[in-house]
Amino acid sequence: MFDNLRDEANSFDNQEAKFQPASGTISGPIARRSGRFLGMTSIQRFVIVVLLMAAVCVLGTMCLLITGKIGI
Repeated sequence: MFDNLRDEANSFDNQEAKFQPASGTISGPIARRSGRFLGMTSIQRFVIVVLLMAAVCVLGTMCLLITGKIGI
């Protein structure tokens, strides 16, 4: 199993890397931006940001209550 391991490892050094562009991609100055970030529309991004802001506010309030900086 490991008899020719060193020979096989050296054979990879001799091979040249070949670049193959992905199919269906447009490159160059003609390429258009789709206006999407991580595949989400602007409404989906807005909902994610609002939920994240609400989570930060709730966690911050909980930390202030636990440390006694504010009281009910």
